[in-house]
Amino acid sequence: MLNFENLNKALFPGAGPYDIPPIAPVTDYPEGDFLPISDAMTEKSPEGKNLHCFVDDYRFARLWNTPDRYIPLLEKFRAVCAPDFSTYTDMPVAMQIYNHYRKHWCGAYWQLYGLTVYPTISWSTPESYAWCFDGEPVGGIVAVSSVGTQADRETKRLFLQGYEEMMKRLDPLWVIFYGRVPEECDWNIIRIPPNYDKIAARRRKVKA
Repeated sequence: MLNFENLNKALFPGAGPYDIPPIAPVTDYPEGDFLPISDAMTEKSPEGKNLHCFVDDYRFARLWNTPDRYIPLLEKFRAVCAPDFSTYTDMPVAMQIYNHYRKHWCGAYWQLYGLTVYPTISWSTPESYAWCFDGEPVGGIVAVSSVGTQADRETKRLFLQGYEEMMKRLDPLWVIFYGRVPEECDWNIIRIPPNYDKIAARRRKVKA
């Protein structure tokens, strides 16, 4: 077994032309609060809570770099969303596909250990549809983020176009949604309040 890029730990049967590790569907409704993965190590009561990775990539890169080290930590939580490695429209396509692979490898690896993993769906341009849904389960619960996509007409258009494609291809039961929910997406949504909402609330409390 090749001893790099985690291939020595697990090599999954791949989906699509890039051998993306498939993630099994989860249909159990995510009861409990969602916390950012960056708070996992300091959370004193993880039981019944869920983790999401809608934070900067560097905050969860360690889950890929040293995956075995963090399995015991993740096992304390009810569920975890697959890592949201970036697929920005201005990134080289090779890097976008690599990040899609890493996201799925982590999700599939965690499922090997019995963790409940909600797939995190991301896309960039319509060209990414050729691979960005590879390995994603049909008919389960998925997670998405709209952060950084609603500021102007073009980024919102690309987000909504990809969201519609996701709904058509994956037919999810529910969508765990981080960030502002556009009117066009308001169906079977489980909303996660963004971190900046909590920060703003704390500031208002301090002011008061």
